[in-house]
Amino acid sequence: QLQLVESGGGLVQTGGSLRLACAASGRPLSMYGMGWFRQAPGKEREFVAHITNSGRSTYYAGSVKGRFTISRDNAKNTGYLHMNSLTPEDTAVYYCTAGFRGGSRESDQAYDVWGQGTQVTVSS
Repeated sequence: QLQLVESGGGLVQTGGSLRLACAASGRPLSMYGMGWFRQAPGKEREFVAHITNSGRSTYYAGSVKGRFTISRDNAKNTGYLHMNSLTPEDTAVYYCTAGFRGGSRESDQAYDVWGQGTQVTVSS
């Protein structure tokens, strides 16, 4: 069974950067397209980015395009989300997900497996 664990969250000031990591176990991550979602208090879970299993195609929410970069290293069984130019609106719990089963990649219902989440807090 595929399992995912996020890491790399923390507190950063406006304009700062963080790199989140998503470590997979149980199954090769190379078999799965994967993505990142985030959820702020009182809000719906929001699509952030998606990368195909090969890593050759990426997709971003308009709110993060140009600031965030999704990547993966299948040899290390790990995915990444590089976040730059962070603002307080980026504050949320960030979730790694995989097991894309079709449909809209921006829907949280399109994925089978989720990590536990990692908190990102951006101070003003």
